[in-house]
Amino acid sequence: MPISAGPTLCKAMLYSPRFVSTNQCWQNLMKISKPRRRFLRQSITGTALAGAAGASLFATEPPQSSRKKPRFEISLAEWSLHKAIQGNLIKTLDFPRIARRTFGIGAIELVNTLLEVPTADYIVRLKRNAMDEGVGILLIMCDGEGALAHKDKKQRMKSVQSHTKWIDIAAELGCHSIRVNMRGEEKGTASSAVTIDDFVSRSVDAFSGLCQIAAKSQINIIIENHGGLSSNAEVLTRLIKSVNLPNLGTLPDFGNFDHGVDRYEGVRKLMPFAKGVSAKSHDFDPEGNETEIEYGQMMKIVLDEARFNGYVGIEFEGDKLEEYEGILATKRLLERFQ
Repeated sequence: MPISAGPTLCKAMLYSPRFVSTNQCWQNLMKISKPRRRFLRQSITGTALAGAAGASLFATEPPQSSRKKPRFEISLAEWSLHKAIQGNLIKTLDFPRIARRTFGIGAIELVNTLLEVPTADYIVRLKRNAMDEGVGILLIMCDGEGALAHKDKKQRMKSVQSHTKWIDIAAELGCHSIRVNMRGEEKGTASSAVTIDDFVSRSVDAFSGLCQIAAKSQINIIIENHGGLSSNAEVLTRLIKSVNLPNLGTLPDFGNFDHGVDRYEGVRKLMPFAKGVSAKSHDFDPEGNETEIEYGQMMKIVLDEARFNGYVGIEFEGDKLEEYEGILATKRLLERFQ
């Protein structure tokens, strides 16, 4: 059951800064299925605590002009809530409101496969919901639209055409980019310098064509290290340099590297072309540090070495914490470096 069909009082408390009866809300929660009840309980508790903290800080908050400008902004990748969306606990149409009111985040990153019915009317509603909350939609992560690096040119061009609808949707939503995949390698490609050279060379026409189409709508094409040869920073940057167009860039992800690969060096190589950053997280120790990724080292590369000052997107993928808890833990960790 989508969240919009839930009890009125629970929905009001989850999404409104004006709280209703907590006792009544908990009574209504008990009537809902266990997974959905757990998600709502976390959201309600977090919203209430955030509201109380905000109220206590408001009176002592320094004037706007005296506040220190953050070194970067935090956004929220929709994939962080993919279990809740795929489990029909919430809808993508609710995402802007959840980002703003539950997590205090004013920018989001969509995933094309999580948009339920991306018709023209649906996109208008999603855009209106984001505008109503003052939430910016930064980009759309696009999967399942073919292999832009396929060895067959017809397949590459077919993939270019499949991506164009997302360029149009991104432009309508006010995004700056769509994230695409550098996919299409055959088994064993990574083991030979010759086959890697061929892979990069044949990819240039598709990515060049897609960038030229996107440029007409002032949209960037950004490639994430997202498995296969795209997780090889050397190969990915070779493609970027070969295409040599200003609206082609990277979306460095802290986590998507093969086992044994130096993820810090990989991100360092991708950052000169970055038009966004994906802060992957899975689990946290008692001090709030990510257990697999040294965020201090990673953020030094992003902020000090690359001097990046754009949006760093939370992308929680853990299994030990609920999605809600993982998002908040990642946000708290990133805030240390702002």
